[in-house]
Amino acid sequence: QVQMVESGGGLVQPGGSLTLSCTVSGLTFDRYPMGWFRQAPGKEREGVSYINWRGTVPLYAESVKDRFTISRDNAEDTLFLQMNSLKPEDTAMYYCAADPVVGAGDSWSDWPRWKYNYWGQGTPVTVSS
Repeated sequence: QVQMVESGGGLVQPGGSLTLSCTVSGLTFDRYPMGWFRQAPGKEREGVSYINWRGTVPLYAESVKDRFTISRDNAEDTLFLQMNSLKPEDTAMYYCAADPVVGAGDSWSDWPRWKYNYWGQGTPVTVSS
């Protein structure tokens, strides 16, 4: 049984930082690309960041580029999201996801639209003064 458990969320002031973690069990972690997604109240879920199985291809939504950093520790079966310069608009529930279904002809830029087979339960992030 696959389990994906996010942690590290919380309340932070604008301009602050948080690091999210996603610990995975029940699958061979280092074989799977991973992603971070978020959903704010009343809004659709959106892709935040993606990383390939080797950790050599990090991709970001334009809204978080240069502020967030995705990484993974394949020895510890853990995915990370370092979030700096946080803004109130970053407030959302953050989810990790694994094992995207990539269609023939898809490019890296399609990562937010791929169907991911495994999801965590989410960790809340609130950016407010």
